[in-house]
Amino acid sequence: MKAIKKNLTEEEYLYLDFSHQTKGCIFPLHTSVTLFLLSYCDCKIFKICLVVTKEVSTDSLLLRDDLIQDVEIQIISRQELPPIVQNCCLPAVVERSDNFCRAGLAVVLRHIIQKSYEADPLKKELLELLGFKKTCLKACAEVSQWTRLCELTIPLAIENFLRESFDQPPTIPVEILQLEKKLSEPVRVHNDDKLRRQKLKQQKADGAGPPLTKGKAKSKVHTQETSEELDSASKSLELKVAFSKLTVQEEPAITNREPSHIRKAKASDLPPLEHVFAEGLYFTLADIVLLPCIHHFLVIICKKFSEKLVEFPLLTSWYQRIQEVPRVKTAASKCGIQFLHLPELLTTSNEQHPNLSEVPGVEEQNDPLFIGGPRPTMAKLMENGIEVMFSPHPCPTWTLDWNVLPAAVSPKEGKMSSDRALRKQQQLNNLVYVVTNQAKPGDRIVDFCSGGGHVGIVLAHMLPSCQVTLIENKELSLIRAKKRSNELGLNNIWFIQANMEYFTGMFNIGVALHACGVATDMVIEHCIKTRASFVTCPCCYGFIQNTSKFNFPKRIVVSNHSEDGIVCLVPLRPPPHPSTYWPTAALNEVPLSLWRYVGSPK
Repeated sequence: MKAIKKNLTEEEYLYLDFSHQTKGCIFPLHTSVTLFLLSYCDCKIFKICLVVTKEVSTDSLLLRDDLIQDVEIQIISRQELPPIVQNCCLPAVVERSDNFCRAGLAVVLRHIIQKSYEADPLKKELLELLGFKKTCLKACAEVSQWTRLCELTIPLAIENFLRESFDQPPTIPVEILQLEKKLSEPVRVHNDDKLRRQKLKQQKADGAGPPLTKGKAKSKVHTQETSEELDSASKSLELKVAFSKLTVQEEPAITNREPSHIRKAKASDLPPLEHVFAEGLYFTLADIVLLPCIHHFLVIICKKFSEKLVEFPLLTSWYQRIQEVPRVKTAASKCGIQFLHLPELLTTSNEQHPNLSEVPGVEEQNDPLFIGGPRPTMAKLMENGIEVMFSPHPCPTWTLDWNVLPAAVSPKEGKMSSDRALRKQQQLNNLVYVVTNQAKPGDRIVDFCSGGGHVGIVLAHMLPSCQVTLIENKELSLIRAKKRSNELGLNNIWFIQANMEYFTGMFNIGVALHACGVATDMVIEHCIKTRASFVTCPCCYGFIQNTSKFNFPKRIVVSNHSEDGIVCLVPLRPPPHPSTYWPTAALNEVPLSLWRYVGSPK
């Protein structure tokens, strides 16, 4: 065991859950994935703490040292975590100031990549892990089915799979089948049309015959030689393009002028690009996340049920190919992963595995009867014969005196135009009035989907006896908010970059101003589960779509102020059409005649 010095340094603390170990793996799998990325990046800038809930035996400590080479480790209990981290799911990274936390697998892994590159700007290939426009696994798991598959469902499914006794042939996790199906889908990338024309030209030059148009099945009379010839022709371009990225080289040169029959070919006649790696042609963070999970799944399959390998030809091909990526084998070896040598599986056609077509797709299938409508407006209501009546504002003369507040409190300091800042001030007047009348000394207030902290910073300044937490998935927005907070010298504010469902702390009041679409419903649900009061002003309800957590249409729930606390209000009568919604306005314009009181969540 190597001890960690207690003195403060520039390094950040990385906290990882730790339950148990097996050969080549530390559980939960989120921890194994994080350690694998650290090894791949050769990153030594974090101080790593394994967080356990019970005593760990000496044997486990020795095994762990074998699994994590060249890494300094400290073992702590959950009670020893910094207070801000105790409110989050692990993994989590905390800066030295202890008031800025990044939590959740995808957020933490993206941060490790960014910090590794900043420490050594010559490692440009590390930034390539973040994919085109640096968006790989950036969308939160609540709305992105691909992020959810990689970040949550596959690691959890494999953990459950590894717990089985295997006295009988196992049930293959549906998430593995979803990944196999995903790898069979055509690849869409930037400049995809150009690459597909180059591929068509290559196929013609290799004599592989006419390309397969999209939607046409492979002929059963094709010989094995023709199939292998086609596969060789199709894969050579993809592999060359993919591995050029790994060494940060230019992509294969494309001739300036293509032959006429190539240039004039219809897009529907161009051959599709096939997967080289999980997201398409390029090796990304998604491959890093999936590798430890898929490896441990294949270990069990090869050891006890090798006949089932034929069900995963694309997954096993990906597993073999990923070993060719520079530094992957070295990183895996340091983490105790010994790669398997799998047999070549000749068949990759879906028609030989008819059950694959029945596997639900990775992307969410929206209800065809639900159509996101235009923005609900007063005009739309009037067109449908609905008269809107407004009740007076509960305190029309109350407003924040922005002229006497410090400049950094104003949304004008949040990088927005003066006109927009004025509208934002009017919105803040209403939300702050409701919260300040509800809050008590010592209350915990959470600003969900906080963005640049316009609501949270005002509340932290106005309520110094309350603890305010800003939760936001976008890093740059939180960094701007933290800068404004530092200028104000606030010491009652926390910043958490995480998906909403990774925040597990208790709180008294939840606030959300313009949480987009389904996020408002998620905030309200989170508050109700915690039995907290809430104030929300929704946004974009005309354009929400179904997700894995919510289906629509559903009733809008807004909040208003009452003597017994923040209360829930629901429509008094149904909307004119099931795919439309009642409007929501600023708190000073809620048409109370259209809503009825149904009680406080308390």
